[in-house]
Amino acid sequence: MQTGPASSITETKIIMSDPTALGVFGLSMVTFVAASQKMGWTSGSVYLIPWALFLGSIAQIWASTIDFKKNNYFGAIVLGAYGLFWIAVAMHWAISLGWLGAVGAKADPKQLGVACIGYFIFSLFIMVAAFEANKVFAAILVMINVLLPSLALSIFGINAPLFSVVAAYAELAVSLLGFYCAGAVFLNSYFGRTLLPLGKPFGFIRKGAADPVKKIHPIESIGAAAKR
Repeated sequence: MQTGPASSITETKIIMSDPTALGVFGLSMVTFVAASQKMGWTSGSVYLIPWALFLGSIAQIWASTIDFKKNNYFGAIVLGAYGLFWIAVAMHWAISLGWLGAVGAKADPKQLGVACIGYFIFSLFIMVAAFEANKVFAAILVMINVLLPSLALSIFGINAPLFSVVAAYAELAVSLLGFYCAGAVFLNSYFGRTLLPLGKPFGFIRKGAADPVKKIHPIESIGAAAKR
């Protein structure tokens, strides 16, 4: 019995670029615009909503989906979680402005403060991992963990004048650190070497050999390169 020639199998692999710079830039932009309102440079929340939806949410969630495909566990979870946060915040602002209809008498805006506490709890875990990425990303998470409880206490009416100021400066710090981080990741990735340092990981926790986060993120790889 004669058989035909063996069929060749062609495997196509789609290589996707690292989305970190875009995701972090989205976070930086929305916090920069939101901080301008908290600092008193601008007023109102109407024109914050587009930046929350497109930069704070869509940019970060899109970057998160790419990281899931690239098996970058850290970026996928972190960017996705904060992207969803900004969608919820934008909806909160839109509802409070009456864009979706009249706000009922039972509506309680303090629920946003409860959400900030929930995100603060989760961000504490993220901060532990960020310490083993690099110092800039660790600093961003520290500032986020100052921002979230301060914002919650302000919303609850607990010493609001003080915690509103603390939240404003913390959010501004998140933004400025994020701009540096996004720029550094972009330039370092583009040129294939470290032009802007992100700082070595702190090395508090040693990872196991089979740790699924071993391929965590290019942010971490840049920090690891700083050790050499």
